[in-house]
Amino acid sequence: MGAVNQFYNAFDVEPLQARERQDDYRSEYAMDRDRVIYTAAFRRLQAKTQVFLSGEYDFYRTRLTHSLEVAQIGRSICHYLLHRGDPLRADFYIDADLVEAVCLAHDLGHPPFGHAGERTLHRLMAAKYGGFEGNAQSLRMIARTIYSGESGRKGLNPSRAFVDGILKYKTLFSQADGAVNHYLYDEDAGLLDWVLGGEAWPSELIPGAARNGWRSVECQVMDWADDTAYSLNDLVDCINGGFLRLETVEKWASERVLDGVEQAALETLLKVIRSRRPESAFGKKVGDYIHAVRLEPVEGFLAERTQRHAFRLVVDEEVRREAEFYKKVARELVFWSPQLRQLEHKGDRILEQVFGTFLQFAVEPDGVRFSLFPAGVERAVREESEPVRRVRVMCDYLAGMTDGFAIRTYKRLFDPDFGSLMEI
Repeated sequence: MGAVNQFYNAFDVEPLQARERQDDYRSEYAMDRDRVIYTAAFRRLQAKTQVFLSGEYDFYRTRLTHSLEVAQIGRSICHYLLHRGDPLRADFYIDADLVEAVCLAHDLGHPPFGHAGERTLHRLMAAKYGGFEGNAQSLRMIARTIYSGESGRKGLNPSRAFVDGILKYKTLFSQADGAVNHYLYDEDAGLLDWVLGGEAWPSELIPGAARNGWRSVECQVMDWADDTAYSLNDLVDCINGGFLRLETVEKWASERVLDGVEQAALETLLKVIRSRRPESAFGKKVGDYIHAVRLEPVEGFLAERTQRHAFRLVVDEEVRREAEFYKKVARELVFWSPQLRQLEHKGDRILEQVFGTFLQFAVEPDGVRFSLFPAGVERAVREESEPVRRVRVMCDYLAGMTDGFAIRTYKRLFDPDFGSLMEI
């Protein structure tokens, strides 16, 4: 066994509820990671959209493969930071198991049909039922709903550092001034208070951008690992899918004024497209992005209580700007393309129609002739006394669907020619 890691203390490893341990050889953070991997919610990510609708081709990334790549990059960042040395050392380092757990769980709450599905559920939930947000849903799942109903167990019983690691946003829905994302559900205010150890927010961390920008170092590592995978690996899928062609990218670039960093990134992208080997070229860039980080000590809220808030992850500015440029290319040429917009429209219609059909039972379960929910979901709905909370349970069910299951559910409800036992 190596030296005890002094980066973390009892405040960091404390679980949401007491854990029953029988001489487990794993650390608290290794247990967090392992519990994520063995959930059905994690497995369902294999059939949820990353860039393109899952199942359309077998080489595109899904939410699952994306999460695995983010976890690998996150672990590599931890190892690289320790290799750099000061301020880290053999007995004072960012735990790679903890970062891996955070990275694996960061997209658990995303619904079918990618960010388009997230926007649809927010629109349907925001008016009366507290909104829907992918990161907020991830928190709800790991702390409350995964394994619910099994012997009274609720959630993954995560450690405080693990929960804080996935909390990119710390503004509540009621404080978000109508924002369509970047908030937590109001009913999870108590979880947020637990993460903070009961400490009151300082006046400078007002709700909104200031509070959402305050993140643990593990959350910062996850966020950069996510940006790396998003801006590089997802771009590979865009090239292989035929969305990023030489003439298309060149025309797009000719209509914009690019600075030096953007021009260099553009030339690299065009070179990669010409080579027809995007995996190799951008695979090497992943290493460049990992090596572009360093730690910087900071003072501020909770910095005296935990090392997790005593450091900032600093990313080389040119590398960060290059990543932003690649994300912009993907966003404007792929995500905003008519082809993907049409698929998003279809996903929006599917979720809206299914949501509307389920809503009557969720609001008044005793006022309908029969339930359309599976037995476990129906039981969970009936256990809630308030309509708002019942609709949240219904939304959990919808958000947990894979792309394919959402489509099949829609067909069973509305397609007269669909519904044989083989199709169920």
